[in-house]
Amino acid sequence: MFKTAASILVSIAISFSLLFSSPPKSYYHSLYISKSLSENASVSHHLYMLTRRPHVAGTEANAEDAEYVLSTFASCNIKSHKTSYDVSLTYPVSRSLTLTNPPPEQPIIFDLHQQIYDGDPYADVANEVLPTFHAYAKSGTVSGPVVYVNYGRVEDYTTLKKIGVNVSGTVVLARYGQIYRGDMVQNAFEAGAIGTVIYTDRKDYGGGASGGWFPDAKWMPPSGVQVGSVYDGAGDPTTPGWASIQGCERLSVEEVEKEGFVPLIPSLPISASDGETVMRSVGGQVANEDWQGSKDGPTYRVGPGPGVLNLSYTGKQTIATIHNVIGVIEGAEEPDRFVLLGNHRDAWTFGAVDPNSGTATLLEVAQRFEKLQKRGWKPRRTIVLCNWDAEEYGLIGSTEWVEDNREMLASRAVAYLNVDSAVSGAEFHGSATPQLDELLIQATKQVQDPDNSSRTIYESWVSSSGSPVIERLGGGGSDYAAFVQHIGVASADLSYGRGYPVYHSMYDDFVWMKKFGDPMFQRHIAVASVWGLVALQLADEEFLPFNYLSYAYELQKSAKDLEDEISDQGIRLDPLFKSIDDLTKAATKIYNERKAIEESRGWGSILKKDHLRVRELNDRLMMAERAFTDQDGLSGRPWNKHL
Repeated sequence: MFKTAASILVSIAISFSLLFSSPPKSYYHSLYISKSLSENASVSHHLYMLTRRPHVAGTEANAEDAEYVLSTFASCNIKSHKTSYDVSLTYPVSRSLTLTNPPPEQPIIFDLHQQIYDGDPYADVANEVLPTFHAYAKSGTVSGPVVYVNYGRVEDYTTLKKIGVNVSGTVVLARYGQIYRGDMVQNAFEAGAIGTVIYTDRKDYGGGASGGWFPDAKWMPPSGVQVGSVYDGAGDPTTPGWASIQGCERLSVEEVEKEGFVPLIPSLPISASDGETVMRSVGGQVANEDWQGSKDGPTYRVGPGPGVLNLSYTGKQTIATIHNVIGVIEGAEEPDRFVLLGNHRDAWTFGAVDPNSGTATLLEVAQRFEKLQKRGWKPRRTIVLCNWDAEEYGLIGSTEWVEDNREMLASRAVAYLNVDSAVSGAEFHGSATPQLDELLIQATKQVQDPDNSSRTIYESWVSSSGSPVIERLGGGGSDYAAFVQHIGVASADLSYGRGYPVYHSMYDDFVWMKKFGDPMFQRHIAVASVWGLVALQLADEEFLPFNYLSYAYELQKSAKDLEDEISDQGIRLDPLFKSIDDLTKAATKIYNERKAIEESRGWGSILKKDHLRVRELNDRLMMAERAFTDQDGLSGRPWNKHL
């Protein structure tokens, strides 16, 4: 009895102490986004340091960048460590591409090399850039007439079939710009092609005669090549569904191919210049207007031939060690509830936009959190800062870590907030699972637009459409995939800009960012402000700021679209609409429960220990997203469990 009374008195004393000695959490949140805590020069320095050398996953340069992130976290008094995995990565050994035209023309052997430019400050390390290739491409040599397939989409092959063009036995020429490169290779295979060559069209990536190109303009130079992965899964292909820890079981190359997520025909990325050279060898019907290229380029025809491409590629599969860097700020009241912020570090070349604008921004967030801690702030819940490795190959670092910590995350993760390429240009973009919509909107209302000081980000965001366009996190676009698709964690993804011409080429360097992406690093600061503010509210608010009415509304809208689409097929969606209605009622009920707890508050509530009621309500909010997952996963994709 005495112990119980004593513990109650201690609890009351602590509450009074906290009430009168510490500023409210909102004070620290306002301080976090103030100019006194942000440092443009620091973000710029971080980006410069991270992008001095090409740093592909599994290389020494990327391990050095991991140490840089680790030491920066440590300098912010954030407990941090590296978590390493041994994963299957591929690197190019040899590749060649030869174009043969009818006699008397001589064969053209492409050099497949991106050119340095006059005054290039990275010329001395340009030889560290990997030869242009597709990660996980099928090794082999193929030869066949060329067929032009536009963007390589299913509908493009349908168009070719309608006009009588047979793709079987050909090497297809496709241009980047509409769908994932791995799907382009898969679509070619399913259409009967024996190889795929993908080029960067000047129509989409610039660099025309009048506009100029990098370093004089932002556009891709004629020799620029977009490299990247053609793997269609998530995580190490040899350990699907389990973590790639030392000594673990692995699938063989043959078993990986049977899984269906790696290509079965060779492919190669090439430049705009080489793509147009190949295009000039293609005869047959003139392609439709919307299939044509830039006005000063050749006329696009569909083939097949008469030009014949001989494509040869040999890749090397190796088990390489990758390093995730994890920093932890422990929660003072609920240390077993995690708010996670993540960005990847590995790049195909220098990675100034993708991904290290995000890495530099993550380090800015860490430094601001340290400044808050020095002023007395402690998060209610634990904040985890994650810097992933090997994202470019197939979301590998984040996926292995999630698989390794699946049970813990499923029971403790509140939300995951991702930033991949933080800055590639103007305009804010936000994507989220719908219960975070309102939180994202409120954060953007508090942060100044970096390009217009008279407006907030929110005001600029809605100026064109009248309401903020929050996109959804379908598929596997970045490191949120394992959190959303595999275990069902509420997630968001933030960026400034959408797409940029030198994507995945050797010209994505610090010079490009300084000249064209964010000369004053104001956009980096803005992303750090929104990212950190959303994290602070998730970590500090007593009640989790989730709104499931937004979720119900989004599902209602999608179900209505589906109903309209299948209206002529005699299918009724009544059970679906009823279940969405049930979700709406449950969302309203939990909102009312929260209100009731808040309204019943008084000094006596400390004695009632209503913090247990709050915890129980928060756990229901947190676990609701998990309830949208299915243990068996989607048909044909068992790793993807979100319905």
